[in-house]
Amino acid sequence: MTSNLNLPQPAFMDDDELRIFSDSVGKFFDERAPAARTAKWRADGQVEREFWNEAGEAGLLGVSIPEEYGGAGGDFRHDLVLFEQVSRKDVSGFAASLHNGIVVPYILAHGTEEQKQRWLPGLCNGTLISAVAMSEPAVGSDLQQIRTTALKDGNGYKVNGAKTFISSGQLANLVVVAAKTDPSLGAKGVSLMIVETEKAEGFRRGRKLEKIGLDAADTSELFFDDVWIPADNLLGTGEGQGFRQLMTELPRERLVIACQAMIEIEKALVTTLDYVKERKAFGQPILGFQNTQFKLADLKTEAYAAKCMVNHCIALQLEGKLDTPTASMAKLLTTELQGKVVDTCLQFHGGYGYMEDYPIARMYRDARISRIYGGSNEIMRMLVARTL
Repeated sequence: MTSNLNLPQPAFMDDDELRIFSDSVGKFFDERAPAARTAKWRADGQVEREFWNEAGEAGLLGVSIPEEYGGAGGDFRHDLVLFEQVSRKDVSGFAASLHNGIVVPYILAHGTEEQKQRWLPGLCNGTLISAVAMSEPAVGSDLQQIRTTALKDGNGYKVNGAKTFISSGQLANLVVVAAKTDPSLGAKGVSLMIVETEKAEGFRRGRKLEKIGLDAADTSELFFDDVWIPADNLLGTGEGQGFRQLMTELPRERLVIACQAMIEIEKALVTTLDYVKERKAFGQPILGFQNTQFKLADLKTEAYAAKCMVNHCIALQLEGKLDTPTASMAKLLTTELQGKVVDTCLQFHGGYGYMEDYPIARMYRDARISRIYGGSNEIMRMLVARTL
């Protein structure tokens, strides 16, 4: 897949080392994630555990983590290259963006030196698969209202509660759990607790949830019934830091979602352009109709503008300057556009666009969640509105 936006590569991505890395990632996916294997993942509803081991051995996990902690010593750009190749090669369900782009950075940014030494090497070599557990059945992701608690018990904590919509919930063996260490303080009483599931008596996995899209992405319920964890599994140096830790990392998380949406927008446009050039109706290619040309011209124009914004946000992230409102605007803009693009592109496929045999059908189903996870777009609008 190549882009047809004709947008010059930003200077920060114009790097021979990044191109070499992109080629190596693409070759890895060609060899280890052929179509038959990824189709089985979709049928099974999750990626097999062995693939995570293979990705770890290939150095794809923790690519932006310093070498001293077992990572590859790259930066956010290397993660973006990986995420793009996941989409290009259709490595469906492999939650690299969650693991590399969202969860592992919590440990790096907020963990103590001992915690980083203890967990990051395993997160980089595939021994540990990560998840973050915030959402709850009754309250969504409203941290002030979460009911999961982590109350002191001897030289540790007992975790009690239920979480839902947890990506990688069936496979993850290191879960960052948002819990209240002081329920009387609302959001100020939230802490992030690291639950190592293989050592956690009272931890259990609930249903692997059936979704309308992202077929190979494991999304699950998690339950914590008097799960005891040692005191040094509290992320950071003290209780009550969870809300600040989460808010600090959310701009990058929303940028990751925006980047993924942008990749899928470009993929949908390329796929559809190829189709309308070949498919004929009333004696001419579908692209020959002015309606097709005008609609695709509109989509390309909007996609070009959206990618300019995403590139701007990536530059800010690399400089450590990306803030919540800007990231929220990027997530809002790109995910709304993703929905519009895949819907219009499916229409150009006619009845075939509704068939699972055509990539645009799965793109259509997969796109819908982008406006919900990472904070719904209604929340994004609220955050942006506060800046007016």
